[in-house]
Amino acid sequence: MPQLSNGADTLIAPPPAPPTPEARAAEATSAESPHLARSLSNRHIQLIAIGGAIGTGLFMGSGKTISLAGPSVIFVYMIIGFMLFFVMRAMGELLLSNLNYKSFTDFAADLLGPWAGFFTGWTYWFCWIVTGIADIVAIAGYVRYWWADLPLWIPAVSAIVLLLSLNLPTVKAFGETEFWFALVKIVAIVTLIVVGIVMVFNSFTAPNGAEASFTNLWNDGGMFPTGVMGFVAGFQIAVFAFVGLELVGTTAAETKSPERTLPKAINSIPIRIMLFYVGALVVIMAVTPWREIVADKSPFVGMFSLAGLGIAASLINFVVLTSAASSANSGMYSTSRMIYGLALEGDAPSRLRRLTKRKVPASALFFSCVFLLGGVALLYAGTSIMEAFTVVTTISALLFMFVWSMILISYLAYRRKHPERHARSAFKLPGGVVMVWVVFGFFGFLLWALTQQADTLRALLVTPVWFVVLGVAWAIVRRRPHHVARYEAFRRALQEPSETSSTPVV
Repeated sequence: MPQLSNGADTLIAPPPAPPTPEARAAEATSAESPHLARSLSNRHIQLIAIGGAIGTGLFMGSGKTISLAGPSVIFVYMIIGFMLFFVMRAMGELLLSNLNYKSFTDFAADLLGPWAGFFTGWTYWFCWIVTGIADIVAIAGYVRYWWADLPLWIPAVSAIVLLLSLNLPTVKAFGETEFWFALVKIVAIVTLIVVGIVMVFNSFTAPNGAEASFTNLWNDGGMFPTGVMGFVAGFQIAVFAFVGLELVGTTAAETKSPERTLPKAINSIPIRIMLFYVGALVVIMAVTPWREIVADKSPFVGMFSLAGLGIAASLINFVVLTSAASSANSGMYSTSRMIYGLALEGDAPSRLRRLTKRKVPASALFFSCVFLLGGVALLYAGTSIMEAFTVVTTISALLFMFVWSMILISYLAYRRKHPERHARSAFKLPGGVVMVWVVFGFFGFLLWALTQQADTLRALLVTPVWFVVLGVAWAIVRRRPHHVARYEAFRRALQEPSETSSTPVV
């Protein structure tokens, strides 16, 4: 019962109850309100999107893919690119439905529950750590082309320190670095296409008598010379070339006018696939018949050498080195932002959500760099490093497929829970729910394809171990009061007015 104050009519309320630990943690999280800075411009986003679509898999792995699938490899890349375009459109619609979403882990946590943000964020972090380690190893190998006696650990550690120094100042520094890295790759591919077309129209004849002609695409066994299983084998390797396509989704919180730049970057994916993948492979196989392309060598080097470009090996080595550095740079950026987002939601230690004065998650950057140093240990792993390398990169591709699937599952939840947002969206997923299930069917086909080779099958069988580890970690984290409080604060922050309009302009 409330009491009267000395006979007055004013009621005296009882003293408030002391706040619970959960409430105090939530207030602390809300009070800090750390926010990333929107410093990435349209040109940064467009080149980051292009760089994410062009990996070392195209420069170095295309030779093996061609040897397995022949000219049908063109359709392999087209089909994978077509399917992943719809994943990116689903991601784009979700990110633009609420501009407080910093990345796809945010909408997964919001739409599916905290477990989804935990599994998606940590899996994506692990994907890029594995890919980043591979890139660090590759960088060390490429540098030895010029300095054969240089100890391997020197270029590996130097690359990590350099990339860290480029990411620490501001997010704009990362954007500028990735802009120029991507530009080098674009120039290399466009140059290859132009040189190849000139060789075809001039009926260039190689020393072995092979004449450059577009008929080389079908005059030796047709477009499917290795049969159906050869065509299927092409998917096993080609899918890894597309990892990083979703990188533009991790830049949402640091992008100026995301409602304009993200649709442009995502809608240009089909053009990039046709030009940089299909266009380059068509020209390569037109100049050099597919049976003459060596599986373990870059077909880019081979074509420039045929063209009489004496510095072809050094030139392509530099391009591939740049491509590996670009991938490692992207990995360092994306892993730090994932860890930062996980820390905000209570799924990672709170110290990892600290920002510098320039809005850079420095603690998260250093945390990821520690794991990238694992690449230095791999350099001295012995003679079986390449076999382990194949298994590890296949695991990475499988985990990326999990992340892409979580994006699609989040889209299904979004359509069910927020039909009004979908109705207002100006950047809807073409085909809607139907296309989501088509893509799921394609992912099922990819899983079956990975069972057809011994090394990829081993990777497929090992991958569930990661999810067992995550499951144990989640069982521990989910019960902690601070985790519950920070997740509630995260949910409340999603309801705050965003920095820009939530209506995308296409």
